[in-house]
Amino acid sequence: MLEEAEEIGRRVRRARLRLGKTQADLAAALGRTQGWVSKMERGLIELDRVGLLNLVASELHVHPNDLIGRPYNSSPAENQWQVSAAAIMRELRRYDLAPVFDGTPRPARQLWQETTRLHRLRDAAANVAIMQVLPDLFREARALAEVSTGHEREEAYAIYAVCCKFAHTAAHALGHPELIAMACERAAWSARLSGDPVMPAVADWMRVWDMWATADWDDAMALSDKAIRSVQQEYDHGDPLAIRAWGSLQLRAAVSAARAGRRAEVRDRIRHAWDASARVTQYAGPPVYDRHSLTFSQGNVQIHAISVALEMHEQGRALGMNGRVQPHVIEALPNSRRGHYHMDIARAWLWDGNRDKALKELETAERIAPQLIRNHPIARSTLRSIVYAERATTREKLRRMSDRFHLDG
Repeated sequence: MLEEAEEIGRRVRRARLRLGKTQADLAAALGRTQGWVSKMERGLIELDRVGLLNLVASELHVHPNDLIGRPYNSSPAENQWQVSAAAIMRELRRYDLAPVFDGTPRPARQLWQETTRLHRLRDAAANVAIMQVLPDLFREARALAEVSTGHEREEAYAIYAVCCKFAHTAAHALGHPELIAMACERAAWSARLSGDPVMPAVADWMRVWDMWATADWDDAMALSDKAIRSVQQEYDHGDPLAIRAWGSLQLRAAVSAARAGRRAEVRDRIRHAWDASARVTQYAGPPVYDRHSLTFSQGNVQIHAISVALEMHEQGRALGMNGRVQPHVIEALPNSRRGHYHMDIARAWLWDGNRDKALKELETAERIAPQLIRNHPIARSTLRSIVYAERATTREKLRRMSDRFHLDG
């Protein structure tokens, strides 16, 4: 684990030298000292916030995955998801060609039922299984669009767009930047053909996530606002799917603002998201199928409020908010979101100086969503920091005891 931190530092150094930048140049661009950059390149300082990792990568004109070595080295069995990813890429590349599909595609209502399985897998953070399901569903949705007309054809493209969203989420979790980019592009294409007034905003929600990789915080906020405006009328009229999209986009904007250091903007965006979550809770109409799979709720707003506090290095505030969180609100969240939440609380306790609580939270996160946590750079950074601090403490205890025993005498 500690060697991984050193290797990240070496990758940063190689990328910096390739551009002819000095440590002082990089430090100035990051708003840090030359000494900080030197320690980071020696693996002594962790890139322990996504915003910081993305900013360093952006200044070095590389993808964040290039710095952290993601996808991570694992066993051949654990790497089989890349076979599925290649099959998905193949389907996305041939999006405008005649689909290769034997037989007659099922109607849209049956394909929507297939997406409920993807929802369950996403909630469980089973991203490898999502990858395995998607190639066949992409093919069948595209085949349905080819042979149908009218509303049925629009629904086929809506299913294709939602499949792009699932591919996008899984690719982010596992670390496949090429699939991330292509899934986002195809989502925008199919969303425009879907006839779903909210789907283009969902595609923009995906694009915002991708803008974070290049630390384009202002563009990410501008795109969030564009998407918010596109569903504003439906939001005002109380459409439940538009409310979920509107609130989710406010959370996207809050994260962007936090990484840009705009505290007042963060508070405004979180407040708007709270308002939207209250409208979701108050909804009293017929059951609504969350076809866009945005899982927006009051619990989601709470854990985002904690996350953005940590992005601004306000761990005391994050722990204070955590102390007021009602456990049942967190328990109601899907495993994917609960895993993120416990990972964030682990980081907050670590920064607050309590390694025991940090490790306990990290263990909880891994137990809830093992695939997600083991592949997440922040979880790995947190664990490395705990291991390093424990080793340093043990060395110091041994040194003091050695002095008392006069072992050097």
